[in-house]
Amino acid sequence: MAKRGKKFVDAAKLVDRTATYTAQEAIELAKKTTTTNFDATVEVAFRLGIDTRKNDQQIRGAVVLPNGTGKTQRVLVFAKGDKVKEAEAAGADYVGDAELIAKIQQGWFDFDVIVATPDMMGEVGKIGRVLGPKGLMPNPKTGTVTFDVTKAVEEIKAGKVEYRADKAGIIHAPIGKVSFDNEKLEENFLTIFDTIQKAKPASSKGTFMKSVNVTTTMGPAVKVDPSSVTVKK
Repeated sequence: MAKRGKKFVDAAKLVDRTATYTAQEAIELAKKTTTTNFDATVEVAFRLGIDTRKNDQQIRGAVVLPNGTGKTQRVLVFAKGDKVKEAEAAGADYVGDAELIAKIQQGWFDFDVIVATPDMMGEVGKIGRVLGPKGLMPNPKTGTVTFDVTKAVEEIKAGKVEYRADKAGIIHAPIGKVSFDNEKLEENFLTIFDTIQKAKPASSKGTFMKSVNVTTTMGPAVKVDPSSVTVKK
């Protein structure tokens, strides 16, 4: 195990590892125990009671956080015809087709999210081996393969985050920055908590949300009691 720095060790002492907290308490404590000199990202991790080897228990999707993530995403759109102007008007940072595909093949990755119209997926598939491992491949489940380019780009710019359970059944998602007000972080937390809760597969038995942790970049994890979380309808 890697040796922890003094800042982390001191911060970790403020967290009772045997206890669970409410979302509000966890967010406040996570902010208090941040160890970086920059505006760290606040993240939530869900450990789910799913078997990701089964196709019907793979969880993937996207959600627009009401208060954004604190980061402006650079959006690349693969489109042609009238959809090019639509993407540009919506605020896409890069728009094109073959020339951008060639650029990516040469090692260019100055973007964060890719949106593609369905008629472009045949061409985009040619660089799937490059995009896939980086988590950049457009997918209908996350709303990034669509003819509604305006909606896709605007949602991403507004704070849309993608989530996906890894092989261990864990989902990591950003909910903002340490500089955010606690209320805004809590609202973002509740939004993604509710989204994940509703994504429970019908075939998943037993406890679905096994554990929830809030943490900041390079900071200690703070356990949240899932049963204490109440989402306002």
